[in-house]
Amino acid sequence: MSRRITIERVLPASLADVWALWTTPAGVESWWGPEGFAVTVQALDLRPGGILRYTMTAVGAQQIAFMKHNGMPLATQTSITYVEVVPERRLAYVNHVDFVPGLAAYEVGTLLELDVDGATVRLRLTLDPMHDQEWTNRAVMGWESELGKLQKLIVARSA
Repeated sequence: MSRRITIERVLPASLADVWALWTTPAGVESWWGPEGFAVTVQALDLRPGGILRYTMTAVGAQQIAFMKHNGMPLATQTSITYVEVVPERRLAYVNHVDFVPGLAAYEVGTLLELDVDGATVRLRLTLDPMHDQEWTNRAVMGWESELGKLQKLIVARSA
């Protein structure tokens, strides 16, 4: 099984703005999910033991085709449970993976770390591997896409 994966970005934003994009329903809905997917938040309770529950829906033609081809629903409800919340610094949570066809539900850990670096924020996302290398690769590609969306949103807001 693969080791934990770390993805980093430097964002031209304030720490407060980046934190809000990760920790409020409107913030999450504005960028969460890879390209071609939309997210609707049903619940967000930002505290250790609290949850984020959301529905991710394939909306792009390519993503809809992929989901159908792989026997997956176009919309999935997902929940994460927060393990650690250090405002504007760290956010650790477990994702309840119950959407893989033919596989029992399991949990995957994620850690977000934020640091101020001058007028920018250094974001470091550390991911546990999924149940196999293919799904781990999919998760990394998904996060690369999501963080790209986050970066575009921040740049557009500052323009």
